[in-house]
Amino acid sequence: MRGRTAVWVALVMSIGAGPVAAAEHPSLAKARALYNAADYDAAIAAASTARADPAAADAAALVAARSHLERYRLRSSDPADLAAAREALSAVRLAALSPRDQVDVWVGFGQALYLSDMFGAAAELFETALGGAALLPLRDRWLLLDWWATALDREAHAAGAERRTMALQRVMARMEDELQQDPTSAPANYWMAVSARGTGNLERAWSAAVAAWVRAPQRPDTAPTLRADIDRFVTTVLIPERARARGAREQAAAGELRAEWDLVKEQWP
Repeated sequence: MRGRTAVWVALVMSIGAGPVAAAEHPSLAKARALYNAADYDAAIAAASTARADPAAADAAALVAARSHLERYRLRSSDPADLAAAREALSAVRLAALSPRDQVDVWVGFGQALYLSDMFGAAAELFETALGGAALLPLRDRWLLLDWWATALDREAHAAGAERRTMALQRVMARMEDELQQDPTSAPANYWMAVSARGTGNLERAWSAAVAAWVRAPQRPDTAPTLRADIDRFVTTVLIPERARARGAREQAAAGELRAEWDLVKEQWP
C-alpha cells in the first residue's frame, strides 16, 4: 500500500452482537457496544467483568483482545496492549463462539501478527477469516479484504523478486474474483491496479486504474477516496514507471501519459 493513504486499514472493523443478544451477559453486550463506539478503555473494563462468567468468557476475551489491538494501533503503541491482546486471544476456545465471533477471532490473530510486523503470517490468518466473510457486513468485508492485501503487499516488499511476484499474483487473482462479484468494491478496484503493477504488468495496471476510475461513482460513499488513491497511484507510481519502460523518450513519454490520464479524468468526471 505504498504511496497510498491507508484509509481502509485505518478504519476499525465492528464486532457483531451475539447470536441472541438479549441472552448475553450484560457486561459482554456492553463491551461489544463500547468497542463499536471506539471506547476501548471502557470496553476492556466491561469485557473483564464478563470474563468472570464461564458462559461469556470466550466471547468477552475476544472483545478484550480486539479492544487492546485497536487501542495499540490507534492510540497507545504500548507493547503491553499487544501482549494483552495475544493473551486474550490465546484464551479463546473457538468452539464456544458464534460463527460471526469465530471470524472475528481470526481477524484478531491476523491483526496481532500484522502489528508485530509478521506480514506473511498475518495474511494467512486474514485469508482464513475471508472464508467466513459472508457473515460480515459489507464494510467489514471490504476492510478485511484490504487488511489481507496490505499484509501480502508488505510481505512482498520484504521478499526477493520471485516471491514478490508470487505474492502479488495472489492478490491480483483474488481481486479479479472480487470484482466479478462486486464491481464497486473500492479495495478490489484499488488492489487490482496495484497488484498488476507489482507483477510487472504495467499495461494491465493502467487498464485496471482507468476501469477503477470509471467504476468509482457507482458507489458514491467510497468514490472520493478511491479516486484520490487511484489518481495518486497513477501519477506518482504508474506514469513514471511506464515512461521509464519507453527508454530514451522517457520525459516525452511521461508528458504523453499524463495527458492521457488527464483526458480519462476529463471524460469521466
